[in-house]
Amino acid sequence: MKKIFITGGAGYVGSSLVPELLKKGYFVTVYDLMIYGQEVLKPNPNLNIIKGDLRNHSLLEKSIKNHNAVIHLACISNDPSFELNPKLGKEINLDSFEPLVKFAKNNEVSQFIYASSSSVYGIKKEKMVNETMSLEPLTDYSKFKVDCEKILLKYQSDNFITTIIRPATVCGYAPRQRLDLVVNILTNLAYNKREIKVFGGKQIRPNIHISDLSRIFGHFIKKPNLPSGFYNAGFENLSLLELSKMIQKKIPCDVKIKNLFDPRSYRLDSSKLLKTGFSPNFKVIDAIEEITEKYKNGFLKDKASFYTVKWMKKLKLHNKK
Repeated sequence: MKKIFITGGAGYVGSSLVPELLKKGYFVTVYDLMIYGQEVLKPNPNLNIIKGDLRNHSLLEKSIKNHNAVIHLACISNDPSFELNPKLGKEINLDSFEPLVKFAKNNEVSQFIYASSSSVYGIKKEKMVNETMSLEPLTDYSKFKVDCEKILLKYQSDNFITTIIRPATVCGYAPRQRLDLVVNILTNLAYNKREIKVFGGKQIRPNIHISDLSRIFGHFIKKPNLPSGFYNAGFENLSLLELSKMIQKKIPCDVKIKNLFDPRSYRLDSSKLLKTGFSPNFKVIDAIEEITEKYKNGFLKDKASFYTVKWMKKLKLHNKK
């Protein structure tokens, strides 16, 4: 039985990924601070949960032993969350990374998969952004993603396969829900406020359904001999206005356009990933429909923990100036 070690496994993506890996017969260890709660992961005989901090090197090294693969999801996610506490963001997102990679390689882990971000490309004039293009990160969050990619590549070898996934903006429902991502935000506003405010509207955003992102990690675990390197992961490039109109067809609401200059606009080319044999099964419309259904059935209600910035402030993880 292949043993998978997942950092941040109780987060948004992790809470979707872990059940899928368990269904496929893997043994999974989740290493997570559990600041959003452990209840998002249902008990399973093949699931080992460790409440741990990436900065606790002795516990991290002890925990990572006897695993075949590492999937590194843990981070202070997205720019607003990172900017709440840059010191904490650097400690978690960058400083903790190389020790983790070393512990993995020194303990004979054969595969390391890193969840980077498509934001590493910055602003691009090209119509489609592929993995060969220059990296021009705009924020410390994105810059540290680039730094971690470079660190990981230094340790790549025939016995240590390194895979870097650059996901688009994730959407859809998961046990540890997030409502601070664009499709999820707009769907939430449409359902609960009957009004969507779009700033700008023409900006193109690449998107990926959370279930497909989980399947991508499973795809590389199943095929460990795929070449090391970078893989874009995003399949629907849509403008914010297109997203709003798509939601409006499902949930009657007003769409209001607010003027705002936002240079971030790009289309993600994921053909390299598709050539490995992966194909997406879900679309943005599926995310819209499932979030709407969860609201209708009472499974989804607004909580502070669904908004990373709000939750960090509640836990007093922000800078106190």
